[in-house]
Amino acid sequence: MSRRIFLALQQLLGPSHVQNSEEAAPYLTDKQGRYVGQVIAAVHPANTEEVAAVVRMCVATDTPVVVQGGNTGLMGGATPDASGRAVLLLLDRMNRVRTVDIDNDTLTVEAGCILQTVQDVARDAGRLFPLSLGAEGSCTIGGNLGTNAGGTAVLRYGNTRELTLGLEVVTAEGEIWNGLRGLRKDNTGYDLRDLFIGSEGTLGIITAATLKLFPLPKARATALLAFDSLAQAVQLLSHVRAGFGASLTAFELLSADCLSLLREQFPQGPQPFLGAGQPWFALLELSDNHSESHARQTFEEVLGEAFERELLANAWIAESLVQSEALWLLRENMSEAQKRAGRNMKHDISVPTSQVVAFVAHTDALLQAHFPGVRHFTFGHLGDGNLHYNVAHPLGSTVEAHMADYAALSLLVHDSAHAHGGSISAEHGIGQRKRDILERYKSPVELDLMRRIKQALDPKNLLNPGKVLEVLAS
Repeated sequence: MSRRIFLALQQLLGPSHVQNSEEAAPYLTDKQGRYVGQVIAAVHPANTEEVAAVVRMCVATDTPVVVQGGNTGLMGGATPDASGRAVLLLLDRMNRVRTVDIDNDTLTVEAGCILQTVQDVARDAGRLFPLSLGAEGSCTIGGNLGTNAGGTAVLRYGNTRELTLGLEVVTAEGEIWNGLRGLRKDNTGYDLRDLFIGSEGTLGIITAATLKLFPLPKARATALLAFDSLAQAVQLLSHVRAGFGASLTAFELLSADCLSLLREQFPQGPQPFLGAGQPWFALLELSDNHSESHARQTFEEVLGEAFERELLANAWIAESLVQSEALWLLRENMSEAQKRAGRNMKHDISVPTSQVVAFVAHTDALLQAHFPGVRHFTFGHLGDGNLHYNVAHPLGSTVEAHMADYAALSLLVHDSAHAHGGSISAEHGIGQRKRDILERYKSPVELDLMRRIKQALDPKNLLNPGKVLEVLAS
């Protein structure tokens, strides 16, 4: 059967666009090397009609379909299992920009478009597409939609869901839903768009999207702020929200340990607050649609008032675009700095901003009580309550010994996030890595509704099976 399916796919798409498992090896391991799968074939369709034809063939033969974008995900959501029963659907050839509508401030692109390409096309048109991630040079719009990606500008512009007006989707039956409407108001029934966004390819295959564009800011102001406590940082966030309003673009938290790690791994980079005793820092950015002088004046007034109210210990304000980009490198290099220093346990959690201080204090103490000496590298998007609460091995211990405690340590972190009104996944999705613990944090009603939606849209359970939640075929 597998051989017949492989040959039929070659006939459908052409031999050069169908690979066997050996040829597809680069796509069969997730980014972090945790999961390795096998497939009947990896296919590279050229358009939506070919995607639909592949799905119809798979439905007729009860063959699972796994869709993959840039393979930058952290939860194994785009990696097939080891059974070798699936077809891996790669959208790299579907990377066209279909339309740019300046009057409507929209851009319609195919799912295989690299995020950075979308940003560049928008900028060339005199507009901004604000989604910005560390992997933007390789992740795709389809993957961003599949996980409802966040990034550094969520505070002002929202997650990928908020940046999307319409979708084109191939259903689990191989039908094509053309929902590429550039409408900001459309109350004609259930919101199918939002159902597919964030579903990690388990309900349908997103092949194109109509995205929102925004005016290009005329100026931006950037500063690295130092705080005497995490509580002070949260208070300052409330202050700048009120002072900057919609112009507040980013408020990215970094612990002192994070800043030390960056200095260690990137000694050629900026060295702000060297020797400072503050435990917390934040990268603040204001985007202004008036002028450089207006941005600077607003920045200085709001931060000046913060100093007067003792909401801030110190500030390093960028005096040029070069200095601003250097400060942003601190945040953008965090993942690489951790990688160079050795593996650690990554936790993509969110809690209400009002609970951040309590969550960090409680969880830090809890981990030290159970795993003495572990090191906390906490950073992330304080403005939307999304923390990357990462934990490294104690000095004098080994990474291997530390990672052996992954399940027990992460359970404490996730339980704490849940107890503080939070989520175990803020922007990375569930995939297969967190699938089995989802039942611990979702109510039976929620899980039942999710399974009923899955069964209704994918009754054979052929779309990315084993991801997000397990459902038996009906």
